[in-house]
Amino acid sequence: MRPADVADPGLADAGRLRIEWSDRQMPVLADIRQRFERERPLEGWRISACLHVTAETANLMRTLAAGGADAVLCSSNPLSTQDDVAASLVTHFDIPTYAIKGEDRDSYYAHIAAALDHRPQVTMDDGADLVNELHTRRQELLDEVVGGTEETTTGVIRLRAMAKAGKLAYPIVAVNEALTKHLFDNRYGTGQSAIDGILRATNILFAGSTVVVGGYGWVGRGIATRAHGMGASVVVVEVDPIRALEAAMDGFRVMTAAEAARLGDVFISGTGNLNVWGRHHFPEMRDGAILANAGHFNDEFELGALEEQAQSSREVRPFTREYLMPDGRRIYVLADGRLVNLGAAEGHPAMVMDMSFANQALGLEWLREHLDELEPRVYGIPEGIDREVARLKLESMGVHIEPMTPEQKAYSESYESGT
Repeated sequence: MRPADVADPGLADAGRLRIEWSDRQMPVLADIRQRFERERPLEGWRISACLHVTAETANLMRTLAAGGADAVLCSSNPLSTQDDVAASLVTHFDIPTYAIKGEDRDSYYAHIAAALDHRPQVTMDDGADLVNELHTRRQELLDEVVGGTEETTTGVIRLRAMAKAGKLAYPIVAVNEALTKHLFDNRYGTGQSAIDGILRATNILFAGSTVVVGGYGWVGRGIATRAHGMGASVVVVEVDPIRALEAAMDGFRVMTAAEAARLGDVFISGTGNLNVWGRHHFPEMRDGAILANAGHFNDEFELGALEEQAQSSREVRPFTREYLMPDGRRIYVLADGRLVNLGAAEGHPAMVMDMSFANQALGLEWLREHLDELEPRVYGIPEGIDREVARLKLESMGVHIEPMTPEQKAYSESYESGT
């Protein structure tokens, strides 16, 4: 067995059951895996992946291996690993995995270093931590790297900033830019799983509560819609006037972070930015306010300021930390301010990750076919791949769409017809 670092190899059988359950709900990826086994489009590629180590990710790794890749995996978040899945990947699928749920910062970066020791030709990232390490501390490996993929909004923002500064050394395919990723994964996946994580950590009732959503991108839209559907009064905080206008026209109250701080029972941030609520907001929050992050990094709440202001803190439930303020109020932070859907729950449903990881697999195949044409910058998923993923998903759901007639197709491509 190849080198790995997981919490408990004895959990492997339980992890395999979880992977198999997930696989039954990922028919598009399974179809791609069957084709990859025949065609081997990734033959000989060494891939280092830094992703959330979940059952859904395990099925992506199986697909890469079926395509001929020599892949290793580390976690992209200290709290997102499912330890039984990590054990199964090592024991049953011989995929070196470096991930332990709850690992500290040193272990987290040691695991990234171990994944980079694989001397990758291709990187797969979720947040760009692995790519950043490669470009800053492991530059001796860059000559061997020919390309990569990125899964998240946060990572794409970082990579585009690197490319703009002339620091990105190889082309990256932005899987997050696929419509079948961000329209569905970010909205439906995060919308459901973030609330799932909050409920598992707290067992609160959403009906009748005031839920404040930071950001009205696809993540924020999904959370706001589902919180409203559960009976909550939803407030949106936005910096972008167009998104704020959209939130208002969708029926939500829109206000500043300071105004919302005095009203909210639950604060859910999904902006990809830092200090959405911080030092000046915590003194205004109600007793019992709950803070949950659905963005990528634990920077969305100014936790250092909260620790300074609080008299003490303690864990009162798994993944729920209580901060006692000087005036007796209590503020609760879930999953250490990290991704609540993965820290306190199981992440996105497999059905939606089926599309995201189908884009990952097909994006890698496209990358290999077009390497000679690509420059060191960020590329979106080609529209043809996006539409093929949607077609396969509809097919797996037994949904049929109307084809255009020849006359309709000609009309849609012409300019002659008018009033």
